[in-house]
Amino acid sequence: MTGTDDGSLRDQAYRTLRRRIIDVEYQPGQRLIERDLATELRVSRIPLREALRLLSAEGLVVIVPGKGTIVSPFTPRDVRDLLDVRRGIEPLAARLAAERVDALGLARLRECLDDAHAVEHDPKRLTKLNADFHGVLAEVCDNPLLLTITRPLDSRMRWLFALAVELDPVAQVADHERIHAAIAAGDPEEAARLALAHVEAGREQTMLLARSWIGGDVDPKEATHSRRRARADRVKAADTDTDTDQSTIE
Repeated sequence: MTGTDDGSLRDQAYRTLRRRIIDVEYQPGQRLIERDLATELRVSRIPLREALRLLSAEGLVVIVPGKGTIVSPFTPRDVRDLLDVRRGIEPLAARLAAERVDALGLARLRECLDDAHAVEHDPKRLTKLNADFHGVLAEVCDNPLLLTITRPLDSRMRWLFALAVELDPVAQVADHERIHAAIAAGDPEEAARLALAHVEAGREQTMLLARSWIGGDVDPKEATHSRRRARADRVKAADTDTDTDQSTIE
């Protein structure tokens, strides 16, 4: 297999696992078994491990050397830290967009909003489109450095939105409409104020939800060790049964 093939398989595994985590098909704190994933995704361990390292860099998984991998617990502290960063970045992006956005950028934001209105009956799809709005906002504010800073946060932000889907994504679209109107009016102060209010609006509820995602603290070392220990216990039990059977036969 060539390096190019390995890279392609790595990217395939990365995209699949990233989607599953963000869509909450895997729960925070859940163990990811390499052997099972390699079989299911039809990749070898090498590209799979490379994909897991990429996910680790994005904060989506925790790799315990020599033990295994779990989906990041996404603890209340993690959520708090992400919201703290967003409260600094989102108002800045909105302010810059109001100062610098061009007609094409406004049209892209408008398209996000129109798409969101079209799926207001589908919370899961609406949540993804709400995340798209924030991603496009970072792209159209004409600040490459800000975009570089926000891109590594994109996965965790989308994951947070999916985990907190019950926070009324329709109301979030209404907030986005007001932010878009301020940007279109060229009012940077109002755009920044609305963006900050938007981030803060669901903070308390999001923190409450975060405490229920994993039902308590998760120790990555213990979580990655649990299946191996359970398997060892099953093997030991099987050996004991075999010994008992042999003594009975004798």
